[in-house]
This record gives sequence, structure tokens and C-alpha cells, in this order.
Amino acid sequence: MAPETRRWDVIVIGAGLGGGVAGRRLAESGLDVLFLEHGPEVPRTDRDLWGDGLAAPADRLDHGLWPEMARGVVDGRETRFFPPLGTGVGGSSALYAATLERPERHDLESTPTMPHPTGGWPIGYDVFRRHLEAAEALLDVRGGPDPLSDETPRLGPPPLLSPGDAAMMAAFRRAGLHPYRKHVGARYLPGCAECFGRHCPRGCKMDGRSAGVEPALRSGRAAVLDRCAVTALRSTAGRVTHVEARRGGVALRLEARVFVLAAGAFGSPRLLLASASEDWPDGLANRSGLVGRNLMFHLNERLAIWPERRADFTSSINTVAMRDFYAVEGARYGHLQSMGMAASYGNILHYLRERFDRSPLAPLRPLRALARLPAFAAARVFGDARIFVGLLEDLAYPGNRVLLDPADPGAIRFEYRLAPELLARRAAFRRLIRARLAAFRAFFLHVEPELNHAHACGTLRFGADPRTSVLDPDCRAHGIANLYVADASFMPSSTGINPSLTIAANALRVAEAVAAAHARGATVA
Repeated sequence: MAPETRRWDVIVIGAGLGGGVAGRRLAESGLDVLFLEHGPEVPRTDRDLWGDGLAAPADRLDHGLWPEMARGVVDGRETRFFPPLGTGVGGSSALYAATLERPERHDLESTPTMPHPTGGWPIGYDVFRRHLEAAEALLDVRGGPDPLSDETPRLGPPPLLSPGDAAMMAAFRRAGLHPYRKHVGARYLPGCAECFGRHCPRGCKMDGRSAGVEPALRSGRAAVLDRCAVTALRSTAGRVTHVEARRGGVALRLEARVFVLAAGAFGSPRLLLASASEDWPDGLANRSGLVGRNLMFHLNERLAIWPERRADFTSSINTVAMRDFYAVEGARYGHLQSMGMAASYGNILHYLRERFDRSPLAPLRPLRALARLPAFAAARVFGDARIFVGLLEDLAYPGNRVLLDPADPGAIRFEYRLAPELLARRAAFRRLIRARLAAFRAFFLHVEPELNHAHACGTLRFGADPRTSVLDPDCRAHGIANLYVADASFMPSSTGINPSLTIAANALRVAEAVAAAHARGATVA
């Protein structure tokens, strides 16, 4: 029976990290699952797609990159750029660096020294911990203990450090810092090429495809429709009845008992806004008016740090992290981590092209090719420098939001303003990093604030009060009995670390809630 001709237990919209993990757990629970994925099932390759600078939409889509330019209005100025997002089976996680760090207790709830900016998530850290542990096991997370944490995650052993990284960690310790082996989701098979920032040709990196969709398919209870553009969710009497989609120019109506939305913090709210109806005139599940609002990113603070002396860095590269800057004297800053890359020509060229695409010069595409010259020069100047990034926590403001473009409902559109408190924290964060790294030759790579668009979150926040949230504590949409969300949209705060492990842990929690409701018969139409 063709996937589009049957009624499924669960339809998962989006086959990225959240959708893949939730769908896998649901299939393993005995439910029949259909993944609907906007992008293609990209062949596994070790090609460096970011460095290739693909610009034609069809080429980008075929290679699993978001095909069209995003359009944002940031501090009142319009910017257009290719977002650092994947599309296809695995979503953006197929291209991520697999950094899978836990949030801290004060990220989810108030503590005596750190009041939470929202008052706290509707579930506390102690409840969420077991889902973090389950996600670490499922994603084969490896790394070392954080000397500043009381948590003791059961992680696999990381690969051996290169002599260069071992020397840098020792130098950090002498400077009074607390480095540890970064938590990374990879099996490190023999000959692992560390495909961080690109597709993994062997399924060694743990992402939404290798740890989610592919195991779900092997269960025999799941199927995938790729290149399937979902255009609307249709509902009646407080239930979603079907989705409308297009695949290969053909209109589809796809039915299920339960729907799990996992199209990302840009895509999921856009789809709800596009699903307005007589019952939901402002967008599906949008009685609060918050669908698409409270958009958060992180601010990247990229810097080059030179080793004390020339050393061999030819072993594992995605290695070092520290939380010395995470929260200081009651202020929320963030994680400092190696980016898993050297200051090479290809990495610098990708970075310069990113900056060009966000600049006022972006419409002058022929000038983009000129980035090769400064990239070559910078690679010679930086030499042995290693690239690190500090992730500065962003806070939620209703005016920062994802927009629906009626003329192009699938396009990424957003409005964002850098809050004065964010800019003040940024200045303090940079001063703190400079002060603590005073013993090192270190250099920030940019002056202006840099939004990390890959870490978008918060646009369908969960909470107990339908007036101030879109989702309930189980991430089920308020007012819709059979619609759940399993991506970064649910987060009321961005935390100071990469959101990937939090997304995966919550996806497992959502799958557990869906399976339990199904067992009770609550989802049977």
C-alpha cells in the first residue's frame, strides 16, 4: 500500500533531529509512522558543501541545503542570506558538528543564585534529566566530565587527543580554567574523518538520520516521503484530521491519528500560521497570539586561539570545551568550545561568504568570488590557530518573531531586534573572555554581533498557561488534542549551549507522551 493511501498512527512533519528521534521512538513503541520531509534523501557523501558555495536553489536542495535565501529585518535593516540550515532526511543535524552538551539546572528553573528569566520551564531539571540521559545513550555521546558540574553523565570514551590539543588543555588549566573533553555524538569508527559541518558518508556521526529515521525504517513500522512540501494542517472539532502537501507537482491529503510537528523553529510556526481557518482565524493553535513569537538565537563570539608553541593537531579536532564563562556572578553568558576546525583556507572562505551574504553587498553576487583572496591571506596569518566560539544566551522577546509571507508561505521571514540587555551582556562576555585568556594569543574574528541562525528556537513555547504559551507541558498544542511539537520551537529560553541534546531529549519525552496517550486510547478518532 502506498504511504499516501493509508491512515497512519503518527505523521511526523520534518525528519531532522527532533522529528527523527521522536519518530524512531514511536516506531519502536509499535506505532506506524510516516515521515514527511521537505528535502531529499541526500546520498551520503564527504563533500564539503559549505565550502563549495552552492547558490542555485536546485543545486542546494539536491545537496540537502536550504535552497532559498532567508529574509530578516534585524534592528530595522533588511538582510538576505542563505541560512546555515539543512533540508532533507536528517535536516540540519546531517550537517551539524554533533556537539551534544547538557543544559544546566538554572537553564530550566530558578536557583538561589540564578533566577530564571521566564520563571522556569513547566518541567524541572530533575524530571528532564532522564530524557537527557536517554538522548545521550541514543546518540552515542562521547566526552569527558566537566570539572565545574555536579552531573555525572555516562558517556562513551572520546578519541585520543592530539598532542596539540593536549598541550592547549594543559595551558588552559595553568591559566586557572577548567577545560574538558567536549561532548560529541559520534561512534568514531576506525578511520573516522570527523564529518562535522558536512554529511557523514558512513553513518558514524549520530544525527536525525543515522540515529532517528534509519533505525525507524529498520523497525519495519516507518516510511518516508521526501521532497514532500506540507502546506497546511486541517482540523475540525479540536483535532487535526489531515495534512495537505505537494510532492512532485501532485497534491496529497495525508491522514493520521496523531501529528508531530518538527519542521524547525522557522518552519513549524510558519506552517501553523498558514493553517488558519474559520475556527482558528489567526493560525492553528494560536489563540495566545504567540505562534512565531519569542524567536531566540545565540550570539556567536568566534575567536582564534594560538597554541603556546607549534604542535601536532592531526588527531581528533572536535575536542575542547569549558563552562568557566557560562554563568558568572548571576549573569547569563554561555559555553566556550572548539569549533572542530582549524583556521584553514576552506573554513575561512565559508565564514567570509557567510558574512558577505548578510551584508548590504549581498545583491552584488559577482563580488562574492573575491572572498577567496582575503581567505587565502588570512589562512597564512592564522597558521596554527584553533577556532573557538563562545555561545551567548539569548532571551525571549515577543517582538522577535517568525513571519508568514502569504505570497511565498514556505520562505523564511523574520523580524529581530538586539535588546539593550543582550548587547550589554555581550560586551561583558567578551571582556570576561579576554581577561581569562590574557595569557594566550587570542583574537576575536568579528566586531559586530553575529546571530547564530542555526540555533533558532522558542517560537512555539511550552507552558502550563494557554494564555502565555502555545504548547502544554507535554508539548501538545493547546486546544488541539492530537498535535504535538518535537523541535526547538518549544524552548522558553535558549540556554547557553547548543540546543541539539535538549531537542533530542525533549523529542523522546514527546514520543513517550504520544505513545502513552495512544495506549490509553486517547488518540483514537
